[in-house]
Amino acid sequence: MSDRTARGWTAGVQGVMLRCVVSVFAGFLVFAGFPPRPLWFLAPIGIAVLTLVLTGAGGAPPRLRAGFGYGYLAGLGFLVPLLPWIGVYVGPLPWLALAAVESLFIGMFGLLAVLVSRLRWAPLWIAACWSLTEWLRSSVPFGGFPWGRLAFGQSEGWLLPLASIGGSPLLSFAVALTGAGLASVAVTVRARAGGAANWKRPLAGGLVGGLAATIVSVALWPTLPNMDSGDRTITVAAIQGSVPRLGLDFNSQRKQVLDNHVNRTLELADAVASGAAPQPDVVVWPENASDIDPLRNADAAADISRASEAIGAPILVGAVLVNSDRTTTNSVIVWDGNVGPLDRHDKKIIQPFGEYLPYREFFRHFSSYADRAGHFVPGQGDGVVHANGVAVGVATCYEVAFDRAFEESVRNGAEFLAVPTNNATFGDTEMTYQQLAMSKVRAVEHGRAVVVAATSGVSAIIAPDGSTVQQTPLFVPAALVAQVPLRTDLTLASRLGSIPEVLLCLGAVGAIAFALVQRRRDVGVRVAGVAAGDVGDPSNA
Repeated sequence: MSDRTARGWTAGVQGVMLRCVVSVFAGFLVFAGFPPRPLWFLAPIGIAVLTLVLTGAGGAPPRLRAGFGYGYLAGLGFLVPLLPWIGVYVGPLPWLALAAVESLFIGMFGLLAVLVSRLRWAPLWIAACWSLTEWLRSSVPFGGFPWGRLAFGQSEGWLLPLASIGGSPLLSFAVALTGAGLASVAVTVRARAGGAANWKRPLAGGLVGGLAATIVSVALWPTLPNMDSGDRTITVAAIQGSVPRLGLDFNSQRKQVLDNHVNRTLELADAVASGAAPQPDVVVWPENASDIDPLRNADAAADISRASEAIGAPILVGAVLVNSDRTTTNSVIVWDGNVGPLDRHDKKIIQPFGEYLPYREFFRHFSSYADRAGHFVPGQGDGVVHANGVAVGVATCYEVAFDRAFEESVRNGAEFLAVPTNNATFGDTEMTYQQLAMSKVRAVEHGRAVVVAATSGVSAIIAPDGSTVQQTPLFVPAALVAQVPLRTDLTLASRLGSIPEVLLCLGAVGAIAFALVQRRRDVGVRVAGVAAGDVGDPSNA
């Protein structure tokens, strides 16, 4: 090997290593933009940095397989620090395995971004490819894992109002488009400095999309409903009873967990009686507030009835129920102290590897915790329960990450939304703040107040414009009481449902198809040129 060849090979390896490091850094920037940090602007910057790697920063883009690799590394840089709450009590293997699998989808984005990077208006198609792979990640396998959608890092960001017209898919797309647009601006600056004649073309593609998203979002802010806009208002209380201990054994003292929520409700009832707190119309308890089935256990039923009678309002009780066919459901029951149980919502989107274990016999070979996964079954219903004449939309814990949960609730008449959740299993990790951000996005998406009731925190009352009205600290018994508006009108996002996401994905598929045709044509032209050179140039004989 000549010295010149060796130097070229070394420079090539160094370039690849540098792009690998930058890809991981880009993913970490996206992570750093997620709650509890108020650094939402880092997410589009992270997408911009990754886009620069995938498009060659104005030079030749990498090969498709290299694009997949850079995307995969960015996925690890993003998801490994985002998801440690999964393994906080079961060890690192489930956490790292999930991050590794989910990063495959971001690797796919890397490949597709390279493929469409030479098309006109490339930032638009790159962002659409992000939407396509985010939809795939939210759909498969085992029903998908939407955690970490770009939209869920924007609960404090300037693009948040876009959720009211296109839901979380449009918000994610806008973040990706802003990032791709920033990358095109960087490429343009470099091209102009280098004397390039066609520097305006990439600038137009990046700026038009990013500026349009920003302008529309700014125009939408004044139109978002607040706590004073509604058909009428009611007073809602959220009870955070806390738990005896954190971790997988949080509910080993199931009676104590129930007692905590009963006692905190009784304390609130005393405050109401003394005039220190307003009389609630509806009370929301968290998921797993009663893991003793109150439909089968008379003592649990009596305790809940006593709390409801004392507070003078029906309680939405998170309970684990054993049904007549011996199946188990994670349910929310409307419990009125005067008449007992009324409506109920059985959790429809249950968590794989937590509430149930797919392929149990296979996965138990990898972890001793496998047999601790539940045997829950998904429920039916329309996502709405009725309490004191009010239609309440319910998404229990994991369900709030899925677009279809509250979309169904609102279309079936929900006037405000409740998220009963149990975060004790995940200790003091960032999980509860990540989930709270999802609830804020859902509030804007559907124009509804959202009441989050968590066993150990964070519980919150969120206005329809996504702002936090009240919030509890972690790991302390607490009660939130506030007036919330009841609304029946539908936002554009509620009316359109999945249509924006379908259109974005179809746009990505169309761009991919066009890029493949163009790529095939270019290869054909090169092959024809080589063949012509072989025939016409005697020196090639």
